[in-house]
Amino acid sequence: MPALRPVDPVVPRPAEQPASVEHLWGEPVAADQLAAAERGYLDCGPAERLLWERLSVFEGAFGPDAVHEVCAYGALPAEHVAEVLERVAPLALLPVDDLFDGEPAGPRYWMPHPMRAVGARRLTARGDRGTVVPRHRAWCVKVARRAADWWQLGRQIDARDLALRELPGLAAAMDPTTAPLSPGAETEAAGAAVDIVVSLWFLWVACGRVTEGRTRLRHALALHPGPEPARALWLAAFLELESGRPEEADPLLSRAWAAAVRDGDEGCFGLLAHLRGAIALYRGRMREAAAEFREALALMGAEPEFGPSRQGCRVALALALCRTDPEGAQEALDEADREYDARRAWAGRDLAADAWAHHARAELLAWDGVPERAAEYARRALREHLRIGSAVGAACAAELLAQMRALDGRHTSAAHLLGAVDLLRTSVFDTSYRPAAYCAGPRGRGGAALRDLLDDPELRRAYEEGARRGLFALSAEA
Repeated sequence: MPALRPVDPVVPRPAEQPASVEHLWGEPVAADQLAAAERGYLDCGPAERLLWERLSVFEGAFGPDAVHEVCAYGALPAEHVAEVLERVAPLALLPVDDLFDGEPAGPRYWMPHPMRAVGARRLTARGDRGTVVPRHRAWCVKVARRAADWWQLGRQIDARDLALRELPGLAAAMDPTTAPLSPGAETEAAGAAVDIVVSLWFLWVACGRVTEGRTRLRHALALHPGPEPARALWLAAFLELESGRPEEADPLLSRAWAAAVRDGDEGCFGLLAHLRGAIALYRGRMREAAAEFREALALMGAEPEFGPSRQGCRVALALALCRTDPEGAQEALDEADREYDARRAWAGRDLAADAWAHHARAELLAWDGVPERAAEYARRALREHLRIGSAVGAACAAELLAQMRALDGRHTSAAHLLGAVDLLRTSVFDTSYRPAAYCAGPRGRGGAALRDLLDDPELRRAYEEGARRGLFALSAEA
């Protein structure tokens, strides 16, 4: 289970043209290491040298399938790549121990920086960079779309793990400035970069990498020469909302709607209605949110090929109703279960929707005066959000669980949770982040008392201890 942690700032790389053999994209390479790599390269035959050069475009680990897609062409035909790779591997590559879905993922390799520096310099000298880099970028587009398809098919943990495993290479492809210096290359690279960022929408929105996604999308769109795609603008608005800036999302929504009309992207209309509902929910406008989620459901197809699922939209409707219309909220949750039953023929569970459904059920049970059962569902929501990596969801679930603990008189447990939530928010989000009105306004006897608890020195110490231990540890004990 990956820990939630602050996302490093995304610094765009310079154009993929190594300026010298001493440095490879900012990575220092010692002279003796370079000399050893050069000797290894010179000991190779023509085919091995050619593959070595082409492999230098890979930023992270790669497998044979990627090598075939990127490197097999021209003087290195596909039928010979496997045997050439087998000969190059001991000289230029390190094996990578890799598990995928708990099982070995097959052979994967990583090229150390000295070998990459030698290969990159020779690749440029041969004049092949303008061919290999676009082939690598096309491979990254395919990987990102595969991950997006897996997310829609209910393989959500697999989708996240695939995206994270391939992220070094995807990151290079998401930066249009890595395009070779040739006519039209930057335009093509910018289109591919936007395509990759948008395909990975779930990684940014649902899996807790909001800041990274927002930075990468802004960079890619800034260099995009043509009209901005509707789904890119939808994602930009969604990321502003998830960053706690709904006022920044509003103008992007308007532009996204106009772009969807221009492009004839009917699938985007449902995405935009869902996002308008999410913004209204964030602001605490429950009736407005419910109306938008109902419109989204009317616009969505039976099997959405992109974005939030119908099950997820039903759960969002339940969240909008659970404080004003508990019966309607329960009906929406029942409909979400039926959506899953209908979806089961072609897809697995929507884990993000399940997590928020647990949250909605906790809300309903809290209103019914059953705090212990509400706490159980809040704990489930917390664990599921942590499992997929959603910082926003985990914080909301943990605060709800803290309210239930306070109602039960378990003030130390509530203080632990509050400390962990506050640390999470300050670690993951910048100082401009504002929690949603939906989650920020404590309600009921337990909620009103939460902050007052911390006036007690003993509970203040418990708060600080919770911050040190973090939500993963607390969720395992809760």
